[in-house]
Amino acid sequence: MPALTDQDHAKVTAAVAQAEAHTSGEIVTVVADRSDGYSDIALAWAALFAFTLLTLTAFFPDAVLGPIAAATNHWNASWTPAEMFTIASSLGILAFLLAWLAQLWQPLRLAFVPGQVKTDRVENRAIDLFKVGAERRTHGRTGVLIYLSLSEHRAEIVADQAIVAKVEPEAWGVAMADMLAEIKQGRLADGIVAGVRDVGAILAQHFARAADDTNELPDRLIEL
Repeated sequence: MPALTDQDHAKVTAAVAQAEAHTSGEIVTVVADRSDGYSDIALAWAALFAFTLLTLTAFFPDAVLGPIAAATNHWNASWTPAEMFTIASSLGILAFLLAWLAQLWQPLRLAFVPGQVKTDRVENRAIDLFKVGAERRTHGRTGVLIYLSLSEHRAEIVADQAIVAKVEPEAWGVAMADMLAEIKQGRLADGIVAGVRDVGAILAQHFARAADDTNELPDRLIEL
Protein backbone atom coordinates (compact mmCIF):
# COMPACT_ATOMS: atom_id res chain seq x y z
CA MET A 1 0.00 0.00 0.00
CA PRO A 2 1.52 3.37 -0.99
CA ALA A 3 2.46 5.85 1.71
CA LEU A 4 0.26 8.88 2.19
CA THR A 5 1.84 12.14 1.05
CA ASP A 6 1.16 15.69 2.19
CA GLN A 7 -0.90 16.10 -0.97
CA ASP A 8 -2.98 13.05 0.00
CA HIS A 9 -3.59 14.52 3.45
CA ALA A 10 -4.69 17.80 1.91
CA LYS A 11 -7.02 15.96 -0.48
CA VAL A 12 -8.72 14.06 2.37
CA THR A 13 -8.99 17.17 4.53
CA ALA A 14 -10.65 19.07 1.66
CA ALA A 15 -13.05 16.17 1.07
CA VAL A 16 -14.09 16.14 4.73
CA ALA A 17 -14.64 19.90 4.73
CA GLN A 18 -16.70 19.68 1.56
CA ALA A 19 -18.82 16.80 2.90
CA GLU A 20 -19.47 18.60 6.18
CA ALA A 21 -20.55 21.75 4.33
CA HIS A 22 -23.94 20.12 3.79
CA THR A 23 -24.49 18.35 7.10
CA SER A 24 -24.24 18.83 10.84
CA GLY A 25 -22.52 15.45 10.97
CA GLU A 26 -18.82 15.28 11.72
CA ILE A 27 -16.50 12.89 9.85
CA VAL A 28 -13.21 11.69 11.29
CA THR A 29 -10.76 9.71 9.14
CA VAL A 30 -8.08 7.48 10.65
CA VAL A 31 -5.50 5.26 8.95
CA ALA A 32 -3.46 2.78 10.98
CA ASP A 33 -0.61 0.52 9.93
CA ARG A 34 -2.24 -2.34 11.87
CA SER A 35 -4.83 -2.76 14.59
CA ASP A 36 -3.16 -5.32 16.85
CA GLY A 37 0.17 -7.00 17.52
CA TYR A 38 -1.42 -10.48 17.52
CA SER A 39 1.10 -11.71 20.09
CA ASP A 40 -1.43 -14.16 21.48
CA ILE A 41 -1.90 -15.74 18.05
CA ALA A 42 1.86 -15.99 17.55
CA LEU A 43 2.23 -17.66 20.95
CA ALA A 44 -0.54 -20.11 20.11
CA TRP A 45 1.13 -21.10 16.83
CA ALA A 46 4.53 -21.47 18.52
CA ALA A 47 3.02 -23.68 21.24
CA LEU A 48 1.19 -25.77 18.64
CA PHE A 49 4.39 -26.24 16.64
CA ALA A 50 6.30 -27.33 19.75
CA PHE A 51 3.50 -29.66 20.87
CA THR A 52 3.29 -31.22 17.39
CA LEU A 53 7.03 -31.91 17.36
CA LEU A 54 6.85 -33.47 20.83
CA THR A 55 3.94 -35.66 19.74
CA LEU A 56 5.80 -36.84 16.65
CA THR A 57 8.83 -37.60 18.83
CA ALA A 58 6.68 -39.74 21.13
CA PHE A 59 5.17 -41.74 18.25
CA PHE A 60 8.28 -41.95 16.08
CA PRO A 61 11.22 -41.81 18.50
CA ASP A 62 13.73 -43.42 16.12
CA ALA A 63 13.26 -40.63 13.60
CA VAL A 64 14.53 -38.19 16.21
CA LEU A 65 16.85 -40.27 18.36
CA GLY A 66 18.57 -41.95 15.39
CA PRO A 67 20.08 -38.76 13.95
CA ILE A 68 21.04 -37.60 17.46
CA ALA A 69 22.82 -40.91 18.12
CA ALA A 70 24.64 -40.65 14.79
CA ALA A 71 25.63 -37.06 15.40
CA THR A 72 26.99 -37.87 18.88
CA ASN A 73 28.70 -41.08 17.68
CA HIS A 74 26.58 -43.30 19.94
CA TRP A 75 26.74 -47.03 19.01
CA ASN A 76 23.76 -49.15 19.98
CA ALA A 77 22.51 -46.20 21.99
CA SER A 78 20.25 -47.00 24.90
CA TRP A 79 18.66 -43.82 26.16
CA THR A 80 17.78 -43.45 29.81
CA PRO A 81 14.44 -41.84 30.76
CA ALA A 82 16.30 -38.77 31.96
CA GLU A 83 18.13 -38.44 28.65
CA MET A 84 14.93 -38.89 26.65
CA PHE A 85 13.17 -36.26 28.74
CA THR A 86 16.08 -33.86 28.23
CA ILE A 87 16.04 -34.41 24.47
CA ALA A 88 12.27 -34.06 24.21
CA SER A 89 12.09 -30.91 26.33
CA SER A 90 15.03 -29.37 24.46
CA LEU A 91 13.36 -30.07 21.13
CA GLY A 92 10.10 -28.58 22.39
CA ILE A 93 11.77 -25.40 23.63
CA LEU A 94 13.81 -25.06 20.43
CA ALA A 95 10.71 -25.55 18.27
CA PHE A 96 8.79 -22.96 20.29
CA LEU A 97 11.58 -20.39 20.03
CA LEU A 98 12.09 -20.93 16.30
CA ALA A 99 8.36 -20.58 15.60
CA TRP A 100 8.15 -17.45 17.76
CA LEU A 101 11.23 -15.86 16.17
CA ALA A 102 9.96 -16.60 12.66
CA GLN A 103 6.75 -14.76 13.45
CA LEU A 104 8.64 -11.62 14.41
CA TRP A 105 8.55 -10.99 10.67
CA GLN A 106 5.22 -9.21 10.47
CA PRO A 107 4.07 -10.51 7.06
CA LEU A 108 4.46 -14.09 8.29
CA ARG A 109 2.74 -13.32 11.60
CA LEU A 110 -0.20 -11.75 9.81
CA ALA A 111 -0.38 -14.66 7.36
CA PHE A 112 -0.99 -17.01 10.28
CA VAL A 113 -3.76 -14.88 11.79
CA PRO A 114 -7.23 -16.21 10.85
CA GLY A 115 -9.29 -13.81 8.77
CA GLN A 116 -12.12 -13.60 11.28
CA VAL A 117 -9.66 -12.69 14.04
CA LYS A 118 -8.32 -9.84 11.89
CA THR A 119 -11.85 -8.62 11.23
CA ASP A 120 -12.78 -8.71 14.91
CA ARG A 121 -9.58 -6.96 16.04
CA VAL A 122 -9.95 -4.20 13.43
CA GLU A 123 -13.58 -3.68 14.41
CA ASN A 124 -12.68 -3.51 18.10
CA ARG A 125 -9.87 -1.05 17.41
CA ALA A 126 -12.18 1.13 15.34
CA ILE A 127 -14.75 1.18 18.14
CA ASP A 128 -12.07 2.04 20.71
CA LEU A 129 -10.78 4.92 18.57
CA PHE A 130 -14.32 6.13 17.97
CA LYS A 131 -15.03 6.19 21.70
CA VAL A 132 -11.89 8.22 22.32
CA GLY A 133 -12.03 10.57 19.36
CA ALA A 134 -15.62 11.01 18.25
CA GLU A 135 -18.30 9.47 20.45
CA ARG A 136 -20.31 12.08 22.36
CA ARG A 137 -17.90 14.80 21.26
CA THR A 138 -20.44 16.51 19.03
CA HIS A 139 -23.45 18.48 20.23
CA GLY A 140 -25.96 16.30 18.37
CA ARG A 141 -23.98 13.06 18.71
CA THR A 142 -23.47 12.98 14.95
CA GLY A 143 -19.87 11.83 14.66
CA VAL A 144 -18.73 9.20 12.14
CA LEU A 145 -15.36 7.46 12.05
CA ILE A 146 -13.91 6.06 8.83
CA TYR A 147 -11.11 3.71 9.86
CA LEU A 148 -8.62 1.83 7.68
CA SER A 149 -6.16 -0.77 8.96
CA LEU A 150 -3.60 -1.31 6.22
CA SER A 151 -1.82 -4.51 7.24
CA GLU A 152 -5.08 -6.38 7.73
CA HIS A 153 -6.70 -4.90 4.58
CA ARG A 154 -9.79 -4.04 6.60
CA ALA A 155 -11.95 -0.93 6.91
CA GLU A 156 -14.73 0.07 9.30
CA ILE A 157 -17.31 2.84 9.51
CA VAL A 158 -18.52 3.60 13.05
CA ALA A 159 -21.32 6.08 13.74
CA ASP A 160 -22.56 7.85 16.86
CA GLN A 161 -25.87 7.10 18.56
CA ALA A 162 -28.02 9.72 16.82
CA ILE A 163 -26.89 8.48 13.40
CA VAL A 164 -27.40 4.82 14.25
CA ALA A 165 -30.97 5.63 15.27
CA LYS A 166 -31.79 7.04 11.82
CA VAL A 167 -29.48 5.31 9.32
CA GLU A 168 -29.78 1.64 8.47
CA PRO A 169 -26.47 -0.27 8.67
CA GLU A 170 -26.84 -1.29 5.02
CA ALA A 171 -26.57 2.36 4.02
CA TRP A 172 -22.86 2.30 4.70
CA GLY A 173 -22.36 -0.54 2.22
CA VAL A 174 -22.17 1.77 -0.80
CA ALA A 175 -19.65 4.02 0.94
CA MET A 176 -17.55 1.01 1.88
CA ALA A 177 -17.72 -0.46 -1.64
CA ASP A 178 -16.72 2.82 -3.31
CA MET A 179 -13.89 3.30 -0.86
CA LEU A 180 -12.49 -0.22 -1.27
CA ALA A 181 -12.76 -0.10 -5.06
CA GLU A 182 -10.20 2.72 -5.12
CA ILE A 183 -8.01 1.28 -2.38
CA LYS A 184 -7.73 -2.09 -4.14
CA GLN A 185 -6.26 -0.22 -7.11
CA GLY A 186 -3.60 1.27 -4.85
CA ARG A 187 -5.26 4.67 -4.60
CA LEU A 188 -5.51 4.97 -0.84
CA ALA A 189 -6.26 8.70 -0.61
CA ASP A 190 -8.82 8.53 -3.42
CA GLY A 191 -10.50 5.65 -1.60
CA ILE A 192 -10.80 7.64 1.60
CA VAL A 193 -12.14 10.61 -0.37
CA ALA A 194 -14.79 8.36 -1.97
CA GLY A 195 -15.80 7.05 1.45
CA VAL A 196 -16.00 10.56 2.87
CA ARG A 197 -18.09 11.74 -0.06
CA ASP A 198 -20.61 8.92 0.32
CA VAL A 199 -20.79 9.19 4.11
CA GLY A 200 -21.33 12.94 3.77
CA ALA A 201 -24.19 12.36 1.34
CA ILE A 202 -25.84 9.93 3.77
CA LEU A 203 -25.47 12.36 6.66
CA ALA A 204 -26.86 15.25 4.60
CA GLN A 205 -30.07 13.30 4.04
CA HIS A 206 -30.74 12.96 7.76
CA PHE A 207 -28.76 15.76 9.40
CA ALA A 208 -28.93 18.98 7.40
CA ARG A 209 -26.41 21.66 8.26
CA ALA A 210 -27.79 24.39 10.53
CA ALA A 211 -26.98 28.05 10.10
CA ASP A 212 -25.08 28.15 13.39
CA ASP A 213 -23.28 24.83 12.87
CA THR A 214 -19.63 24.75 13.99
CA ASN A 215 -16.84 22.34 13.15
CA GLU A 216 -16.51 20.23 16.29
CA LEU A 217 -14.05 17.54 15.15
CA PRO A 218 -10.82 17.84 13.11
CA ASP A 219 -11.10 17.50 9.33
CA ARG A 220 -7.51 16.31 8.93
CA LEU A 221 -6.59 12.71 8.24
CA ILE A 222 -5.08 11.00 11.30
CA GLU A 223 -2.30 8.46 10.76
CA LEU A 224 -1.44 6.02 13.54
